[in-house]
Amino acid sequence: MQNTLLAVSAPPFWHCGRTILKSNVTFLIALLPAVIMAGVNWGIPALRVMALSAATAVAAEALGSRMTGRPLRIDNFDAVLIGLLFAFMLPASAPWWLVMFGSAVSILIGKIAFGGLGTSPLCSPLIGWAALFISWPLFMDPNTAELTTSFIDPLVRLKYFGAAAVQDLNLADLLLGRQIGALGASQIAALLIGGIFLCARGVVRWEIPFNFLIGVAATAAVFHIAWPEQYASPLFHLLTGSTVFGAFFLATFMSCSPNRELPMILYGLIGGVLVVLIRNFGAYADGVPFAILLINLLMPQLEMIRPKPFGGR
Repeated sequence: MQNTLLAVSAPPFWHCGRTILKSNVTFLIALLPAVIMAGVNWGIPALRVMALSAATAVAAEALGSRMTGRPLRIDNFDAVLIGLLFAFMLPASAPWWLVMFGSAVSILIGKIAFGGLGTSPLCSPLIGWAALFISWPLFMDPNTAELTTSFIDPLVRLKYFGAAAVQDLNLADLLLGRQIGALGASQIAALLIGGIFLCARGVVRWEIPFNFLIGVAATAAVFHIAWPEQYASPLFHLLTGSTVFGAFFLATFMSCSPNRELPMILYGLIGGVLVVLIRNFGAYADGVPFAILLINLLMPQLEMIRPKPFGGR
């Protein structure tokens, strides 16, 4: 009798699978404008990196499922999504072996090693990114990889030359991805379109990205008002690096982000504050990947914040 009740009350696996598939397809559609803009700005090399990363992620998923004896679920496009998100954080000229190694790490360590879909405490693409950034920092630095471009890196210019060096930057160029940075994460306008699409479709709750961006803007405003000659404006921090990409596509990663309102608000705000603190005082110019990894670790503590019951003290 008990088994019968469980069978009736539990959602069928095919239903959960269809939900995951629908969510991943929506994410991929949201990333499509940035894929197109990356191809326009960086050409065939960017498309090569994205295709190789996605294909490697699918192969790693199949290999990991076979090694662990789990059912093969590559048809839900989760591996494709992780591979594409990882590729967005690479330079367009990343060598093939770097792309394949990082994409495989994102799946095998970032997902499979923790138990599969929905069980990783850290954003899977960021695990692959961190492994490469620690091991081969020169290959991961867009300034050393993109020597043939006429674009500039606004974050590096700010870090080494101060706020005066970035006051005259063309905001349209920043929005259209005409800046040295990761091939997909720097396509600001396209990512904004995709992020708003995700929120409108209800795939992503607005509380995390909105408060992430608020945290970045508010913290940058404090520094800019206090020391305008040294620290850049809030708008600069919002339109450079991987701020928008991190807010909508990484901080909202399903398995490592909260799902209740107050924890989501705090999670986003803390992440945004950390981005600016790392940019202003850390050695790394961007700061978004490290900030998101830190709030991933903080998420279990935030989830322990419980609202008081109605009428309780």
